[in-house]
Order: sequence, then structure tokens, then C-alpha cells
Amino acid sequence: MADNDDDLVDYDEEEVVPEVAKDAAAVGGDGKESKKGHYVGIHASGFKDFLLKPELLRAIVDAGFEHPSEVQHESIPQAVLGGDIVCQAKSGMGKTAVFVLATLHQLNPSAESEDVQVLVLCHTRELAFQIAHEYERFSKYLPSIKTAVFYGGVNVTQNRDILKKEHPHIVVGTPGRILKLARDKDLKLSSLKHFVLDECDRVLESLDMRRDVQEIFRMTPHEKQVLLFSATLSKEIRPVCKKFCQDPMEIYVDDETKLTLHGLQLYYAKLAEAEKNKKLNDLLDALEFNQVVIFVSKVARAKELNRLLTECNFPSICIHAGMRQEERISKYKSFKDFNARILVATDLFGRGIDIERVNVVINYDFPDDSDQFLHRVGRAGRFGTKGIAISFISSEADQTILSQIQSRFEVNIPTLPDEIDMSTYMST
Repeated sequence: MADNDDDLVDYDEEEVVPEVAKDAAAVGGDGKESKKGHYVGIHASGFKDFLLKPELLRAIVDAGFEHPSEVQHESIPQAVLGGDIVCQAKSGMGKTAVFVLATLHQLNPSAESEDVQVLVLCHTRELAFQIAHEYERFSKYLPSIKTAVFYGGVNVTQNRDILKKEHPHIVVGTPGRILKLARDKDLKLSSLKHFVLDECDRVLESLDMRRDVQEIFRMTPHEKQVLLFSATLSKEIRPVCKKFCQDPMEIYVDDETKLTLHGLQLYYAKLAEAEKNKKLNDLLDALEFNQVVIFVSKVARAKELNRLLTECNFPSICIHAGMRQEERISKYKSFKDFNARILVATDLFGRGIDIERVNVVINYDFPDDSDQFLHRVGRAGRFGTKGIAISFISSEADQTILSQIQSRFEVNIPTLPDEIDMSTYMST
């Protein structure tokens, strides 16, 4: 890692691609709260109903997305008109596409100012990298639009050179690095039109990160669009979110107790700690999987499990917070490009990160709380596709958290059967 200021990025350990619709007129700009029920799958109309730029519609078709998801249907009509939004929707419903498409639609690349027009803040480097990739994917037919991504661990001089020479319209980054660039007057925010916080609960619940975000926010114009998104948004943090906005539309899709994941099979296996490795080997032998993510609690356990799997002829890769960020990004890209089918990860990988082929998640170490469980298992069964999540339970504390998860999300998680019907977690 680079030293001093170059390390200013991730405050915490701990990761949306598209899918959506009813009549667009159902979403007004009155700033009223919209609470929607269960995800209803494919709606009748498509992205063309949002009257997006033709170049965006072409990119959407190329990406293979025909029908908007419920959250996109509820959010995009308001977002493209420049209204502020606070949106909470479960993992895999395409929240990233909402702000990417809405800001690209409104962006004016021929504006006289060379200053940044869109700023997206998130809490990890990996998520920043992925969001920047989504901007590049959906702006492929808008060649004059330039996107840059900035996070710590990279020499800040490289960031300054990009800002001076390339004059990006869109900047994605983590708060520490963005604040440094803005304080040093390298990143000029006086012409900003759109301010986005992704996984805003993580950003705002950390007081250090919240202070940085607030300082950045104060450097931006009063008149701008503010878009806040998260998979989980507690009632305590919602008022904090709204302080950043002017009369926002509040969208809570499948509100708190309904955050169950569509198409996902959930099971648990009660094991002694010493039995976990054999059970994991048996599962990897028995399950048919496209790609699998195995979550562990600590960096040392991730390294050791990765070594054991490789020794047992299960070639795996490992992503954890002990790595240099260049290595983390490289491994993430390798897994996304299907160069490996098994990934061992800490919760660094648990939020927002999208790998479309993942259909199996294994909680080798049980999560610490229900939010963490939601974000982990949300790596499988994205966009309403099928998936399976299996959790190892090895203590009374694990059992207590499992009970809390079942109560909060109103689901019954059964014990793992001896045989699992492949059709329940493999899409045909």
C-alpha cells in the first residue's frame, strides 16, 4: 500500500447489476413514501417506457436486460426527472442500474465546465470498481462520457493526473480518497449535478466515514440531485439519510421483514468446528454449481481454508482485507471472468458485489447478525435466478442468530437434507 494519504480509504471491512415495471405514471414526484410488496418478477413494460436516451437503450439491450425490476420501475421515472430518492431494496434487484441510468440520461457531456457532474461514494474499493464498470458498460454508445474511479492504496498523483488530463464527467470513489482530492482542490465539486451514496447505511453508520461524507457534501452546490441506496436501511438511519435530501421520494421495496430472497433455497447444517472441513468437501463434491462463494470470519481462516481446498483438488481463489487492493481487484476480476469457480472470502466481499454466475453460497463461519446474513446469501440467486445458501452452525451464538434471522425475515430455514434436488438451485 502507498503510505499516509494514499491509505485514506476503507474504514471498515466489508458488496448490483440490473433487472423491472407497472405504469410509469404510478411513481409521482410528490416526495411521498412508496412501500411495495413482494417482488412480482417480470412486469409488462420495458426500459423503453422510461424514455431514456436511445444510446442507453441500446446498451441495455446489449447487456441482455429487457424488463425492469420492481425497484427500477419505482425509482427510475423519479430519478430521471432529477428528484431526490432514498431507496432500500433487497440484494439483486438492480439498484446500481437506477442511479447509473438516471445520471447518464441527465448528463450533458458538452457542458462548458470541465468539472465533475456526477459523484458516487461507496464504502469499499471493490464496490467503487464495480460501479465504475457499470457506468462504462451503459455509456458504451456515449463515447464522449468519461468515468474515473478513485480509492486509497493508489498513489494520489495518478488520481491528480487523471483529473487534470481526462476531466471525467463521473467520479466514483471511497470517501477518504475523494475528500483528500477535494480538499487539495484537485477534484472540483462546484459544478456537481448528482450526488450518490451507494450502500449508504454502511457509509453513514460509520461516524468517521459520515464526517468525511458530510464535508464532501458541503463542498457541492445546494441545487443538485441526491440519490441514496442500500439493501438494508434501519429506521434509525433513515432520518440521517433524509437530511442530505430535499423532499426525497422514499422507496422501501419489500420492507424490513420481507427482505427474503426470491428463488433462493436456504439450509443449515449443525456441526462441530472440527467437522466443517469434511462437510465442505462433501458439499463441493455433491453440489452442481456454476460458481460458489464460501464466507469465513477472519483473514487467517480465509487463507488457511483456501490452502486446504487447493490441496484437496478444489482450485480456489481468496479475497480478504489483508491483501493489497490491486491484488483484491485482480482476484475479483479473475473470479468474475470465470477463471475460478470457488471463492473463499471474508465479509469484505459480502455487500453489493455482483458475480452473475454464483448460484451457491456457503457460510463456513456463521455471520454475526441478520444484516450480514442477508448480504452474504444475496451473492447467490441474483435477479430472481435460482440459488442455494448453506450455513454451518457450530455454537449456541450461531443458533441464536439463526433464530433471529428466521424471525426477522419470516422464513423457515430447515436442516440440510441428505440429498438436494438440483433443479431447485440450478437454472435450466
